[in-house]
Amino acid sequence: MFGIGMPELIIILVIILIIFGAGKLPEIGAGMGKAIRNFKSATSEKEEKEKIEEKNNPS
Repeated sequence: MFGIGMPELIIILVIILIIFGAGKLPEIGAGMGKAIRNFKSATSEKEEKEKIEEKNNPS
C-alpha cells in the first residue's frame, strides 16, 4: 500500500494524535468515514448512469 509499512503508519498516527488531541480523533474518523462513503456512492451512481446511457444510445 504505497510503500507504507506499519512503523510509518504508527508515526503518522502519533503525529496526528499530537496535532489534534485525543478528543478530536473520533470526530475526524467519523468525518473521513462519511467522506469515503459519499465518494463511493457518487462514483457508483456515475457508473450506473453511464451504463444506462450506453444501453439507451448504442453507438
